[in-house]
Amino acid sequence: MKLKEFNRKTEAQRQELVSFLQKLDEIVPEEMPQLVAEEDAAMWAETDCLSCANCCKKMTPTFTPEDVNRIAAHLSMTAEAFRKKWLYKEKGAAGDWMNKSIPCQFLGSDNKCNIYEVRPEDCAAFPHHHKQPFDNYNDTFTQNLSYCPATYNLVQRLKKRVEKEYEW
Repeated sequence: MKLKEFNRKTEAQRQELVSFLQKLDEIVPEEMPQLVAEEDAAMWAETDCLSCANCCKKMTPTFTPEDVNRIAAHLSMTAEAFRKKWLYKEKGAAGDWMNKSIPCQFLGSDNKCNIYEVRPEDCAAFPHHHKQPFDNYNDTFTQNLSYCPATYNLVQRLKKRVEKEYEW
């Protein structure tokens, strides 16, 4: 994945795809779950996250208390030592635990996660395409358009298909 090329494509089409997602907030095809499943499967057949890892390079997951405990134990640390070394508490109502550094400290030079088997749930669920109903997460997908080629490709595929098959 050539990230510079991805960034140019995203910049050129971002507003068009965001407009589609916004419209999808108001008009949802009845078959949307099936459309998402079909297009997501087709997209993953031609997507390799290890060639990209942009999510790990440009974003930070949230760490649940369970994530912190699991990862700390894996690293033979206390949860407190893990938080102190790697995380900060986000300001605001949510007060989520986030990485102090970006790119992620656990991203290897081969684009593989060094703690993959115990990674945060947020990472395991990314890019959140499985969340249902899909249209309830349009804000998430809007954000991820600029970071994740898989999300960009899925939204682009859905836009083409919905506009072709439905009165839009």
